[in-house]
Amino acid sequence: MLRDLDRDRYLACLLSPEDKRPALAALYAFNAEIARIRDAVREALPGEVRMQWWRDLLEGNAHGDSQANPIAAGLLQCVETYRLPPQILINLLEARVFDLYDDPFENRNALEGYAGETASAIIQLASLILDPQAAAKSAEAAGHAGVAQAMAGMMLLLPLHRRRGQVYVPVDILSAAGLDRETFLAGEDKERITAAIEIFSSIALDHLAHARKAKLDAACFPAFLPVAIADTVLKKAKKAGASIFEVDIQPSLLRRQWLMTKSVFLKRF
Repeated sequence: MLRDLDRDRYLACLLSPEDKRPALAALYAFNAEIARIRDAVREALPGEVRMQWWRDLLEGNAHGDSQANPIAAGLLQCVETYRLPPQILINLLEARVFDLYDDPFENRNALEGYAGETASAIIQLASLILDPQAAAKSAEAAGHAGVAQAMAGMMLLLPLHRRRGQVYVPVDILSAAGLDRETFLAGEDKERITAAIEIFSSIALDHLAHARKAKLDAACFPAFLPVAIADTVLKKAKKAGASIFEVDIQPSLLRRQWLMTKSVFLKRF
């Protein structure tokens, strides 16, 4: 399931210590399952019901036989074995409710908060699995890296989000470029849309630069492997500008494998 839904994190698992792979796969599969809820429901309410099922599970109030769900069973075992804080996962669920609706982020802080509760949290939890003591030293790097990774993902999915009527570019960035939600979705004002994409991508690249400068313990490095794709994606997005609605900026699978493998050897994402 992880291989099919999140190939980058699946590859990161394969490049991680063998004894940690089952737990990392369980964590990443949970993340992929939550991320695809919007695709599985037609309205927000059924999506919130699914989110609540996972919330109840993590709070110890599981419905039915949770062991029948392999992702749930794997996640619970992972949480117990590595003493992961369930509240971080619950916060991730609460942040992901945003995905079920079409309202944009009000400002950059709201966007960064969302990314921190989702992508950054997954990196930090993966770091705890890899080495609990080293994870604390890598928290700042995880924070910035997760924001960059989340924003790169938003650029990759921008054509899909547009078809849905979703906008992940915050209102203050749209306003700075002379746009609002409707004109951005219309896609006709190429010059201003290009400006908005450039601002967005530059902010993400700035977070990536901060992550690379932050202290990172080598034991936690595999948790950062999926971030190795972000630099390429964000630079392609910035170059594409308004044409990002029509141009595929996703690097090929071979290219993504190469970027992560190179990252392992260079110890740089």
